[in-house]
Amino acid sequence: MAIKRISALAAVAIFAGAFSATAQDQPMGFFVTSKGMGNGANLGGLDGADAHCTTLAEAAGTAGRTWRAYLSTQEEGKRGISARYRIGSGPWYNANGELVAVDLDDLHLTPNILKRTAVDENGNHVKGVGDQPNEHDILTGSMADGMAYFPRDTDDHTCSNWTSSGEGSAQVGHHDRHGGGNTSWNSAHGSRGCSQENLVSTGGAGLLYCFAAD
Repeated sequence: MAIKRISALAAVAIFAGAFSATAQDQPMGFFVTSKGMGNGANLGGLDGADAHCTTLAEAAGTAGRTWRAYLSTQEEGKRGISARYRIGSGPWYNANGELVAVDLDDLHLTPNILKRTAVDENGNHVKGVGDQPNEHDILTGSMADGMAYFPRDTDDHTCSNWTSSGEGSAQVGHHDRHGGGNTSWNSAHGSRGCSQENLVSTGGAGLLYCFAAD
C-alpha cells in the first residue's frame, strides 16, 4: 500500500509539473498595459496605440509578435474598424501562461478575464476595485461583442478615434469585472471626457488591452 501510495503521489506531482511547464511555455498573447500614454485618450490613433502595446511587450521580453490594441473606431455614415477584428483569432494566454480565451467567440462570450488573469505585460496585477487608486477602466471604444458602435448609434465612443484629450467620451471596460451595474470587461460605460483627469475621475488611467494578432 505504501508503495502504491508513493507511486500515485509521484504521478500527481509529475502531472502537476508537466501542466505547470506547459502553461509557462505558452507565449504571452494578451495583457493590460502597465501604464497609459499620459495624454488621456489621445493615443495617436490606432497606430500609436499599437506601437505602445509593442513597446511594452518587447520591453517585457516578448519579441517577434504582431501586437494590436483592442480598440474600435467610428466613421460618419458607416461602421468604423471593430476591435474584434483587429486582434487575430487566438488562442491568447496572459504573461503567466494562463489561457484567457480560445478564440473570438470564447473571448466575447465566456472569457477568462478578471482581476487575477487580466495582468500586465510583466504578469503583475492591475489595480481595480478595492485598490488605491482604482484603475479598472480600460479604453476600448467597443460594444460588448467587440464591434464598433455605428449603426447602433452615431455618438462618438472613441474620443475622436483616439486623437482627443479634450471633449468627448470613450467607452471603457472593467478588467476586474467589478463596479457599477455593468461589469463587462470591454463595454461597461463611457468616460466623463477624454483628458487624463477625466479618465482618472471615473476609475481609469488610460490603460489598454493588447492582443497578439499573429
